[in-house]
Amino acid sequence: MEELSLLQQIAIYTIPVLFAIALHEVAHGWIASLRGDLTAKMLGRLSLNPIKHIDPIGTVVIPLVSLLLSGMLFGWAKPVPVNWNNLKNPKVDMALVAIAGPMANLLMAILWAFMLKLGLMMQLAIPNVAPWLILTAKSGVEINCVFCVLNLLPIPPLDGGRILVALAPLKISQAISRIEPFGFIILIILLVSGLLFNILFPTINYLIGIILLLAIL
Repeated sequence: MEELSLLQQIAIYTIPVLFAIALHEVAHGWIASLRGDLTAKMLGRLSLNPIKHIDPIGTVVIPLVSLLLSGMLFGWAKPVPVNWNNLKNPKVDMALVAIAGPMANLLMAILWAFMLKLGLMMQLAIPNVAPWLILTAKSGVEINCVFCVLNLLPIPPLDGGRILVALAPLKISQAISRIEPFGFIILIILLVSGLLFNILFPTINYLIGIILLLAIL
């Protein structure tokens, strides 16, 4: 994407980002509703309308800044509210609700890979549309792989942190939970220092490589 201007990158990334954040949050709320908590459903958060999930800072400002600084998107959506006390088995269900978001992103990355394959097949038939579809689908794979891996970091309130809290022994779980108020501060420090992408890039690139193979098989 280096040959594209910032505005062109925004145009290509917008649709995949909006779908990525919306389906990620809907997946959390949907699993929570299946496990007994209807909070997200009652608040209208089981909606594919991206506007309902946009956080002005995490979905708009931070992604633009990270794109300018590193060439990669980093950000978050407005979290779907979950009342853990309503869940049938809070410890186990917390892990299920948490893992649902990254798994939704993984599934979307695979679907975008098939869209990329479609775009490659359409290059000669529809030369005016195929390049946009190819670039958008490729960004869809990349964005969803970033969201999947990023959210699995074991730092609350990220999904990986919640999974760790749910599965760890009580004392360790309580200690990890105390980090949650500082979780986003830790992430911003890691982002600004460059450590975040040094940590994530190997796994993200490996996952992107595997999924992009689907487009050429």
